[in-house]
Amino acid sequence: MKKTAVGLTGLVYMMMAFSCASTEDQFTQEEANAAFEEIYNTFRRDLILEGAKKHIVVRGDTLSAITRSNYGNSNGYYFPLIMLASSEVVLDPDLIEPGMQLTIPDLQKNLNSDKARAQMKKFFIQIAGVYDKKGDEKTRERLKDLAALF
Repeated sequence: MKKTAVGLTGLVYMMMAFSCASTEDQFTQEEANAAFEEIYNTFRRDLILEGAKKHIVVRGDTLSAITRSNYGNSNGYYFPLIMLASSEVVLDPDLIEPGMQLTIPDLQKNLNSDKARAQMKKFFIQIAGVYDKKGDEKTRERLKDLAALF
């Protein structure tokens, strides 16, 4: 009986340690905001805003849907460009709210510029790193895949 209790206690401690270790590497919201802000500050100057549109977020909007409707493609993962252009409004793409005015950069102008395109590749890779720390593997992988296309 004593061996069973000791074994169960050890198992419980191992489970707790594993559970703490798996969440310990993830960002808090404050850390995510700080990481987004640092990345935006690094890449904002390279984004071409000439011809950008404005979008007022309404209830039910998602960045993926906004991205698809403005860029006319099936890939809603270009949303970091909108966030880069709108970083004075909101830092975390997961925290958009109705009433926010987002800036929608002209995707084609940015893709046509060698400098902007090269910087977009680096930008998407760094944003993918933030999503990794947020524990969102799917978004991380999609952003890395998209960066590989630049």
